[in-house]
Amino acid sequence: MTIRLGVLALLEAKPGKGDELAAFLQEGRELALAEQGTVTWYAFKINESHYGMFDTFETNDARDAHLAGQMPRAITQVATDLLASTPDIRTVDVVASK
Repeated sequence: MTIRLGVLALLEAKPGKGDELAAFLQEGRELALAEQGTVTWYAFKINESHYGMFDTFETNDARDAHLAGQMPRAITQVATDLLASTPDIRTVDVVASK
């Protein structure tokens, strides 16, 4: 398996909404598990208001399917209630992995 592509999404919670955003991300694990092309999926907390996700893929098709899939739609649905700003979503190339 060659992991060569990724998606990094950084999210900022509205004041007092960090725990709710963390719970949303924990539930998002089920969506990632259902995606056959997603090799790894991580949700992480930077501090009380900043969170993120990092996903890896072997192919562009798998990454494109993820970006057009359930997780981005779910984020859009909760954005007004939970997010202080527009999510910062970046596609990345994985330089090395273990």
